[in-house]
Amino acid sequence: MVSTTSLIKSSGIVIPKRNISFIKIIARATKAPAYIGGTMAAGGTYVAYKVEQASTYTQDKLSAIKDFTDGIFDKTGDFFKNMGLGTGSEGSGGSSSNGGSGGHQGGNETTTTLATVAAVGLSSEDEEMSDAEIEQDLDDDDVETLIEEDDEDEIDFANDETHDHMLNLTRQMIEIRNLLSNIDHEGISLPSIVVIGSQSSGKSSVLESIVGQEFLPKGSNMVTRRPIELTLVNTPEAAANVADFPALKMFNLTDFEQVQKILFDLNMAVPASECISNDPIQVTIKSPTVPDLSLVDLPGYIQVEAADQPAELKRKIRDLCDRYLEAPNVILAISAADVDLANSAALRASRTADPRGERTIGVVTKLDLVNPEQARKILTNRKYPLKLGYVGVITKAPNAIKSGPGGLFSRKQLTGYQAFVAQQNFEHSYLKEHKEEFFGCTAGTRNLKKKLMKVLEKTMAASLRPTHLAIQQELEETSYQFKVEFNDRPLTPEMYLANNIDILKLGTKDLSHRFSRPELKALLKNELDQKVLDLLAERYWNKPFELNQTVKFEPDLYELSQITNIDDDIYWHKKLDLTTGSLTKIGVGRMSTNLVTNALLTEVENLVDNTQLRNHPMAKSQVREAAKTVLGAKYYSTADQVENCIKPYKYEIELEDREWQISKENAVNLLREEMKQCDEVYHDLKRQVGGRKLQQVVTYLEKLKQQQSGDVDLTTNETLGFSPTLIQKGKDAIFLKDRLSLLKMRYSFVKNSKKCKRKENKYQCPEIFLDAVTSKITATSILFLNVELLSDFYYNFPRELDQRFFNNLSKEEIEKFAKEDPKIKKHIELQERKDLLENALSKIESVLAIQRNTTPNQKNDDRKSMFSWK
Repeated sequence: MVSTTSLIKSSGIVIPKRNISFIKIIARATKAPAYIGGTMAAGGTYVAYKVEQASTYTQDKLSAIKDFTDGIFDKTGDFFKNMGLGTGSEGSGGSSSNGGSGGHQGGNETTTTLATVAAVGLSSEDEEMSDAEIEQDLDDDDVETLIEEDDEDEIDFANDETHDHMLNLTRQMIEIRNLLSNIDHEGISLPSIVVIGSQSSGKSSVLESIVGQEFLPKGSNMVTRRPIELTLVNTPEAAANVADFPALKMFNLTDFEQVQKILFDLNMAVPASECISNDPIQVTIKSPTVPDLSLVDLPGYIQVEAADQPAELKRKIRDLCDRYLEAPNVILAISAADVDLANSAALRASRTADPRGERTIGVVTKLDLVNPEQARKILTNRKYPLKLGYVGVITKAPNAIKSGPGGLFSRKQLTGYQAFVAQQNFEHSYLKEHKEEFFGCTAGTRNLKKKLMKVLEKTMAASLRPTHLAIQQELEETSYQFKVEFNDRPLTPEMYLANNIDILKLGTKDLSHRFSRPELKALLKNELDQKVLDLLAERYWNKPFELNQTVKFEPDLYELSQITNIDDDIYWHKKLDLTTGSLTKIGVGRMSTNLVTNALLTEVENLVDNTQLRNHPMAKSQVREAAKTVLGAKYYSTADQVENCIKPYKYEIELEDREWQISKENAVNLLREEMKQCDEVYHDLKRQVGGRKLQQVVTYLEKLKQQQSGDVDLTTNETLGFSPTLIQKGKDAIFLKDRLSLLKMRYSFVKNSKKCKRKENKYQCPEIFLDAVTSKITATSILFLNVELLSDFYYNFPRELDQRFFNNLSKEEIEKFAKEDPKIKKHIELQERKDLLENALSKIESVLAIQRNTTPNQKNDDRKSMFSWK
């Protein structure tokens, strides 16, 4: 029998694209004369050849060819008119010599057989198949068009109206798949196309050819260390290709060299000691020239570990790939044409995960490295059959696609989209040059894209109903759990944050009523009273114990109460003036402002502790910083205002009788409180040392003082066995006793003496006068503290909270904040899971509804038109 290949070569016939419906009609019409269909196909083929040849001729030649082809069609029409039904020629007549049409007008068996074979597209092995086998083979969904005969460099995926329906379904299913990837539940997922292959098989080049850009990391060592989950989205309105990294919050990247660098850095971030990570990198590429696909690029299989690679690297790669190769994912097994398929690591792995070869597509790269006959044998799917068949491609690296002067490509370095166009042109030219050898095979990157779209759409469609049922069951379980645990109360991170900030604002409003001028006055007065006590102790009350104390000529405080005419005693005048000056020079402005600021910060912290924000360290810190920011904005101006307003009290203080009487009562209370504290400290000291021992030490020290024994070293252990520590406690006890005695004297004098009833005797009653000064300073200071600091804080603090928590925090930071509380985290995650399941269920039900509404004719049209898609 004459082989089909040799007949095609000898005839020089150019094989056009097949239409599957036309093939089925011919295969089933077994009773019709063979030469009828053969002559029609041969005539059509010859005309197609002439039209293609005319594209390189001059306009004159084109006109001549047009006339010639018109004659061909006329003769062919006359031929069919003279045909009889049910008859045929079986003679072995030779070919006609009547010009170019003679070979197609005769009825000899050789020409008829050749034309029939050319129309159906079978090899010599296929000719021996029965009619039933041919029909079964042609009914299989794997039948694809041969090699694209057009000169386009790209496929217009957007403007093909025939496939809008399928494109929309595929895109919706990819969106559903991306939604389901966020649900951590086994059995709820839609398939992706998983790309596997050895490191030298051209796996990366195949993916880049599909995308039309160089974007995958390259390197001499193992650079793919993490799975790359690649989502391709067809965007017909886009002016350029863009890439997104959703997990990194990086969007609209148009520089694919930058994309390549990011992927390289993310992969190299995996330590060399581990080499492989299961954490995927998610990339979305949008372009008007890519199909809607969901792909996963995995690390390439290695045969032998390098010296610097861990021994378990092969096992890690195998385990990672096995996880992605599980059903229902489609396997894209990449093998190089110059490597025997028996040694293909990708096919071995796919056979383990898919023993029957039902969801594996074989891709044979580097077709140009072997002779076309050998490449054809690989692609005919005989030795290692796969139900989805094989696709041959040529994906040369851009740097390899160049030749010398006068060649097809220049020596200029090609990158990016130019490299993609160069590769496509090279592949197209090579396949067109060897179209007879690759007849009956699926080859070319464009056909690969079409096949991937069809297979992914079909696989996803088959998984929709099981996935729909699994989502329904999981949604019911999640809804029940949500109702039981949280009473169907919706909660989002934003709602949780807003609720707590509102509670904090209400607390601030209540604080403005609780902490106002009266509270501010009490706070500042209490602090100034303490300053007065310190000054009185320093200048009036302190009487330190000294053994060798020399005789001092300064008047004693006991003498102050006995003076009848205090106006003539300059010593006590100067003493009080110096004490008053010290009080007004202690920095009341900053002291009071700092005091109020700290008090407000403490109150704010108390407010936070009464809300759920207490469980969030970051939120507590932000609230405190917000309060500091508002208070800090007015801190220095308020301090200066207060300081300026009390300047008159540094020089002259005028008091009224009413103010003196009020201060007298305050002074009595202060002295009483001071006596109480002094007595408590003394009794505490007695409890520590022991009453008897402390009395012994005190007696010993008082005798030494009476004897004026200044030469005794009290820091040694030679003091009757008393340790230096015990000696010091004895001194403290004597000091406290003297202080208590003096305070009792002053308390009695201030409370009962007639002299302290009049403000003119202020030098003999310094406790009353200093209290009156602090009262005036306090009353004046709080006016500015209230206006400059408090009012401003209560107005601006809620606004600063809004700015920090709602304007400055990103959605991710708000989510992180809310999930710091374990209970809230569980509530939010269950709410998110419920919403996600409802969204996925709604989308999947819409797709199922579209499928139910699609008529059988539409489905058949979609299947048929797939094979002639431009």
